[in-house]
Amino acid sequence: MKDECLICGAPLVYKDTDTVAQCVLCHKEENTKTMCEQGHFICNTCHTKGIDTIIGVCLSQTSKNPVEILRSLMSLEFCHMHGPEHHIMVGASLLTAFKNAGGEIDLTKSLSEMCSRGKNVPGGACGFWGACGAGVSTGMFMSIVTGSTPLADRVWGLSNMMTSSALRAIGEVGGPRCCKRNSYLAVTEAVSFVKTHLGVEMELPKIKCTHFEENNQCIGERCPFR
Repeated sequence: MKDECLICGAPLVYKDTDTVAQCVLCHKEENTKTMCEQGHFICNTCHTKGIDTIIGVCLSQTSKNPVEILRSLMSLEFCHMHGPEHHIMVGASLLTAFKNAGGEIDLTKSLSEMCSRGKNVPGGACGFWGACGAGVSTGMFMSIVTGSTPLADRVWGLSNMMTSSALRAIGEVGGPRCCKRNSYLAVTEAVSFVKTHLGVEMELPKIKCTHFEENNQCIGERCPFR
């Protein structure tokens, strides 16, 4: 089983209040609730270094299956077992499958916007905000494909309903967090939601987890993908 800290492998420690820490990679100081037992802290920017490469990967995809696309992104070097990269990859995989399934969007522009928005959701949001970033990513996806803004009417509602649907599915399974499990749950909810409300039918396979051996906190048989 893989350990937690990307620097030394020590378990991560989550505090309930912020402390100022210096990123061991870029040396920038930030407020954080998360570091390893040895005191190593990696900022969100460094943790997701290389994430912009997903745009080119997504543009090369022809699949209507967001899980297949998501797994191709998870296999890239920048992606870790857990981390805020999933807050971008969920929405990016949905945008790509949506486009390939007949959705009318400018995919390049949409993926760029997804990267910009998703980077604003920090690691640990699932536990500290009560809103898993994978679930929030589905709401961003819905907002992008519908052109929602804070002043929109119907599509404003759809974006929030999408996030709510994904977060409910994630919350019902319970914790501790697993970025792979939550990403699969979020994408599954989005495929059904989009078919119902937008009439675009993406493909969805039976999902079987292949990452559980990398997750020190795997919930085992409670996971719907084991």
